[in-house]
Amino acid sequence: MKLSIAGTTRTPNTNPRALRRSGRIPATVYGHKGAESTAISLDGKETIALLRQAKVNNTMIDLSVSDGDFKGVAILREVQMHPYKNDIYHLSFFAIGSQSSVEVDIPLHFTGVPVGVKVGGGSVEVLMNQIKVSCPPNSIPESLEVDITNLNVGKGIHVGDIALPEGVTLVGDATPLVVNIMAGRNKG
Repeated sequence: MKLSIAGTTRTPNTNPRALRRSGRIPATVYGHKGAESTAISLDGKETIALLRQAKVNNTMIDLSVSDGDFKGVAILREVQMHPYKNDIYHLSFFAIGSQSSVEVDIPLHFTGVPVGVKVGGGSVEVLMNQIKVSCPPNSIPESLEVDITNLNVGKGIHVGDIALPEGVTLVGDATPLVVNIMAGRNKG
């Protein structure tokens, strides 16, 4: 899924609270000029609409800064929210156009009804609902399907057992369990 949003540059002495009061959201783009970042502001309503569909570390976004030096593809890296007002405080974008590979979190979708649930009376215990992978920016999978049909009671699937598309590699440890079939409780 690819989304888009436009922004404008903001000066370093701009007060973020005043910016938010005027209906704009402060944000930062980094990764396109080495260690330097660009301070921008986004329209509040467009940002809320974007966040309804975008996922942190997963969704590619066409970001253009109309009066600045950036126009390209970025990933939403961080969303800072007010602790109790549910207001957006700040967004961080990472430019991926110049990157040969990026690390992203990919959601897992479990398919099938396990044998251990149908026949053995067990229950499915999901321990992880996403995994971190490295891949080229133009081939980020939206999700990964994990077939759990053949799992029996006491069996599970480890991170390293998940089939990854070509060009996608696992980041981190391959041994943690992702899903497990637990024995059902005896009625007594």
